[in-house]
Amino acid sequence: MIAANKNFPRICLGLVAGLLMTMSGQSARADGDMSFFVTGVGIGNGGNLGGLAGADNYCQTLAQASGVGAKTWHAYLSTQAADGKPAVNARDRIGKGPWQNAKGVVIAKDVAELHGTNNLTKQTALSEKGEVINGRGDTPNRHDILTGSQPDGTAFAGTDDRTCKNWTSSTQGSAMLGHADRMGLRDDDASKSWNSSHPSRGPDGGCSQNDLRSTGGDALFYCFATN
Repeated sequence: MIAANKNFPRICLGLVAGLLMTMSGQSARADGDMSFFVTGVGIGNGGNLGGLAGADNYCQTLAQASGVGAKTWHAYLSTQAADGKPAVNARDRIGKGPWQNAKGVVIAKDVAELHGTNNLTKQTALSEKGEVINGRGDTPNRHDILTGSQPDGTAFAGTDDRTCKNWTSSTQGSAMLGHADRMGLRDDDASKSWNSSHPSRGPDGGCSQNDLRSTGGDALFYCFATN
C-alpha cells in the first residue's frame, strides 16, 4: 500500500488556488478577437488628442498592450472642414464590422447596425481591459465619450465647433459627446445616444480635461479595428 501523504490536502488546495488565479487572469485579459473598446484611460489633455493621427495612435497603443495590436485601429472621431481640408466622417474610418468587445460580445455587425439598433450598453461598451466604464449614478461619472459626430456618424457642417478644433484644442471650442451607458438627464433620444448626446462646455473654454470631467466625462473615445 502507498503511504498516505499528510501534505496531500495542502497540495490540492494549492493546485486549486493556482487554477483559480490562472482563470482569473485569463478573464481579465481582452479576448483575442476584440475589435472594439472604449479607452479605459484618456490621453489626459482634454480635447487635444493630437488630431486624428494622435487618437488613432493611442487606440493602437492600447490595443497593442491588450494583445490585439496586429489589427489596425482607428478612433471613432469626425473632423470638420477647415483650412482647405474636407470633413472626415467617423463612420467612414472604422471598417465594415462586425465588431466585438473584450468579452467577445458583438456590439454591431456592420456600419448600418452600429448607427441603428446596436448592442451598445453600459455592460457592453467595455474598455480594452474588459472593464465597465463608470456611468450615470457612479462616482465619478465617465460616460461622456468624444465623437464630434452626428447620430449617423457624419461630421457637422457649419462654423460651430463640435470637434475641439479637430482634436487639437484643450481650451477653447466644443466637442460633441455620446453616452457610453445610453443614459442621461432625460428619457429622450439624445440622452440615450452613444455618439451624439450633447456638446461639451465649461469655464476653461469647453475642451479642457476639467471641462470634460465637469459634465460627466474624462476625454475618453471609442476605438474600432478596421480589419
